[in-house]
Amino acid sequence: MKILITGSNGFIGKNLISELKNRNYIDIFEYDKETDPKLLDQYCEDTDFVFHLAGVNRPKEQSEFMEGNFGFTSLLLDTLKKYNNACPVMISSSIQAELDNPYGESKKAGEDLLLNYSKETGAKVLIYRFPNVFGKWSRPNYNSAVATFCYNIAHDLPIQVNDPSVEMKLVYIDDVVTDLIKALEENENRQGAFCSIPVVHTITLGEITKLLYSFKESRIDRTVPDMSDKFTKKLYSTYLSYLPEDKFSYELKMNVDQRGSFTEFIRTPDRGQVSVNISKPGITKGNHWHHTKNEKFLVVSGTGVIRFRKTDSEEVIEYFVSGDKMEVVDIPVGYTHNIENLGDSDMVTIMWVNEPFDPEQPDTHFMEV
Repeated sequence: MKILITGSNGFIGKNLISELKNRNYIDIFEYDKETDPKLLDQYCEDTDFVFHLAGVNRPKEQSEFMEGNFGFTSLLLDTLKKYNNACPVMISSSIQAELDNPYGESKKAGEDLLLNYSKETGAKVLIYRFPNVFGKWSRPNYNSAVATFCYNIAHDLPIQVNDPSVEMKLVYIDDVVTDLIKALEENENRQGAFCSIPVVHTITLGEITKLLYSFKESRIDRTVPDMSDKFTKKLYSTYLSYLPEDKFSYELKMNVDQRGSFTEFIRTPDRGQVSVNISKPGITKGNHWHHTKNEKFLVVSGTGVIRFRKTDSEEVIEYFVSGDKMEVVDIPVGYTHNIENLGDSDMVTIMWVNEPFDPEQPDTHFMEV
């Protein structure tokens, strides 16, 4: 199948082309404002499906709205008619097509043009009135407020929110691309010529900015956002895509003493905490037990032994561990336990505990194994 994508270098276009190639669609005609206009004839003659994503969002002059959103659509459809190509045509419109402003009027004009084209030629047309689209590769200060907020917060720049209570309807770029490919494969969600993206998130500007600042803070407090919330998960992925290229990494605080070190890696409010423990040769750590707190140990380098003893028993249980064998050891409650490095080099252990450390209620009670 041959696919023509106008606005191929734009936000939606780049994401769509990337995923089409992932799915082995290789005959893609990419048309953008930098493309030789003569190629439009060739593409319109040969294509089997058109994704018309080209448009104008922020022109210098208001007249450019109609020129970019109506004028090029007219040229595209005239070129298809020139070659009697009645292939399906998808157009990227906006929810603002229902509003009385220059941008909305230009989008509505493009829709009407496409509907008349369908009546004239019998071609299948698909109109998507997108709300605000967010995700990777969206240009800050152009495509969306989310892109601008992500970029500015990640780059330590101020943001301006005039009214935090303003409610926004947002769709995520991956959800958009998934549904556009469904349209290509004749499985779109449509009523008449109008199609919709099933997953729309409604959230206020204030809630968005609060989440974004928490993402920034998470590098300091080592927290992980609530990935069970679909919008938070998508927004966090989006935020990370705007990190400055010299700030992908961040340091953790190592608690170092003569025995080795202990470093907290990740803290979550409901999924516990992950830490990295390094023990010097011959060193034993632990000798404590918990009422409710439970842990998992995974030695990833070196060799050692984890010992257990019930608090009311004299019997010692031993589990020998090694980085040569990836084996998780559960640390049950009610057992005092320790871990000893039996090797000649540092032993590295990944430790998970079911709750973040709380100095007010540590639930850690000293007792020799």
